[in-house]
Amino acid sequence: MKRRTFLLGTASGFSVLALAACVEPEQTPVPTTSPAPTTLTPSLVPQPLAVSRTNWSTDPFSRGSFSYAAVGATPEHRVALGQAVDARVFFAGEATAVDEPGTVQGARASGLLAASQVQDVAAPGERITIVGAGIAGITAARQLVNAGYDVVVIEARDRIGGRIDTVSSDWPFPIERGPSFVHRTSDNFLDDELTTLGVSLLPFVRTPEVRTRAGAVVEVSTLGAEAVAGALDWAADQQQDVSVERALIDSGEAKLSSTRNADGLSDADWLEYEIATKLKVETGATPSQQSAWYTTDIGSADDDQIVIGGYSTLLKSDADGLELLLSSVVNRVAHDDGGVSLRLGTGESLSADRVILTVPLGVLQTAAIEFSPALPFAHRGAIAALGMGVLDKVWLRFDEPFWDTEARLWTIVGEDADFPVWVNMMPLTGEPILMGVVAAENATRLSELDDDEFLSAALTALEPFLAVPDTAVSDE
Repeated sequence: MKRRTFLLGTASGFSVLALAACVEPEQTPVPTTSPAPTTLTPSLVPQPLAVSRTNWSTDPFSRGSFSYAAVGATPEHRVALGQAVDARVFFAGEATAVDEPGTVQGARASGLLAASQVQDVAAPGERITIVGAGIAGITAARQLVNAGYDVVVIEARDRIGGRIDTVSSDWPFPIERGPSFVHRTSDNFLDDELTTLGVSLLPFVRTPEVRTRAGAVVEVSTLGAEAVAGALDWAADQQQDVSVERALIDSGEAKLSSTRNADGLSDADWLEYEIATKLKVETGATPSQQSAWYTTDIGSADDDQIVIGGYSTLLKSDADGLELLLSSVVNRVAHDDGGVSLRLGTGESLSADRVILTVPLGVLQTAAIEFSPALPFAHRGAIAALGMGVLDKVWLRFDEPFWDTEARLWTIVGEDADFPVWVNMMPLTGEPILMGVVAAENATRLSELDDDEFLSAALTALEPFLAVPDTAVSDE
């Protein structure tokens, strides 16, 4: 069934966890501004004391940030990817989650489901191997161990967590290089579990302060959100799926005025703003890549909480006592009626009765793991149909704030900023720390920069938020 899932709102979404190049439009393009080449032009923003950046698209163990519905992809592709193969090979991970793909809660639910599927067919005491020690793998392992199975978790990295990556050193509180937020739903109680584990969470309402490139604070216009909603409504009535970009063009919703007002902004700028701060951030993909039928459901903007005390605490609790094999890359999975054989990058082999694969969709798409026999057509079709988006973060710690706003969420309108969304941690923690987000084709482009070039791009994007110096002169 076709559905339109998009929230008319005024702020970016962060419920996602975070690669293809931008596809050129077929006809009239959606209003955009071509980004200027990145250079090391000195910024007016001071140098930070500490920097932490992610680069998920080039990480060989993720190859992207989270899955999204590409043009032509459907929820049935996620269902197909989550099906067991010959009751020997099972799949889990956020890409298999129909209800909440691209989220921690979706990944966790998929791990529970895969473990239950194994329990339905496995005899007591069987040897179960789980590939991947992210939230899906650790969750599945914990359930199976508690049920009495012999479980080993194989992880390519030298740590558990996968795309949940908490860093504490050099920071006054643990920062999250992966997901930072928890969104409460009727069947998701991660916030309660984290609180029970002593992890600090703070309410986060996504009401942004919006600034122009010149630093002027402007009121959010709903024109862009309304245009996207209208385009998706139009697409829902079509006979076949199209991209969000194509829906905007063919529905006529992209035909917004480019005449600038007193703030230097046009109606078209607000459509670009909606695309940059919502669509790209939620999917890690451009509108030309996203399905207009199944674009991401952002959900409520009022129920989010930001994790301050370390998301990884949840994994460490569930991983306690598990048999873990870290720094071990699996490059071949073979199965027959007798069981499963795994070949590691070292050339070693491991045997098990069954295996649960929780590797990211991006890894499956690169064929980094050989399957023998080959995966069924339905699985291969799902892997090809679904998209893997890219969203990267940069954390910056300053000696003192260079800004004077108390707003927690900052966004930029009127240009194709590399980092269109920032989270100000100062009112939340008392620390002059900012978290910036870069998504889709901008993230892919910046992934090729060295650390100095990347930092230069981030600082340049922050210039609209520089505090205005007090130039008042007292009378004598």
